[in-house]
Amino acid sequence: MIVQHMPEGFTLSFARRLDKLCAMHVKEAEDGEPLLRGTAYIAPGHSHMRLGKGTQGFVICLDQSPPVNRHRPAVDVLFESVANLAAPQTVAVILTGMGKDGAHGMLQLRQGGAITFAQDEASCVVYGMPREAVAQGGVMHVHPLAQLGDKVLDVLRLPHERAGA
Repeated sequence: MIVQHMPEGFTLSFARRLDKLCAMHVKEAEDGEPLLRGTAYIAPGHSHMRLGKGTQGFVICLDQSPPVNRHRPAVDVLFESVANLAAPQTVAVILTGMGKDGAHGMLQLRQGGAITFAQDEASCVVYGMPREAVAQGGVMHVHPLAQLGDKVLDVLRLPHERAGA
């Protein structure tokens, strides 16, 4: 599940472009749809995206409640919902960005047992969001952007060795 601070109208084309470039399927999220393995879901630019629990497993919940941290979609909204339902099974990453969105939710995820990563200052265009997440204690591992993908995949491949990420 991916929250990108993008306006309505851009997230669908962003998801379609990523779908053509990535090995995994990428799509704009739809309210009520089940989470499927091998699919990345981009929050629509008009809605917050939350993790929900359905009868068959996890589902996506979208809503247009007020902005959080001046954003809709907001990273904190997603992270806090995941922390409440699935923190121990979660690997979360926060990348370059302005402000503090995601920092509080990242801390909740870490406290709930998630493995958390942030992009390092040197590789960020804007070291706002990762800085705040690190400062609040929500980040376990900090790496340059070029290494983050491999580090996350290492954790996903070896879940019994998560602490050594």
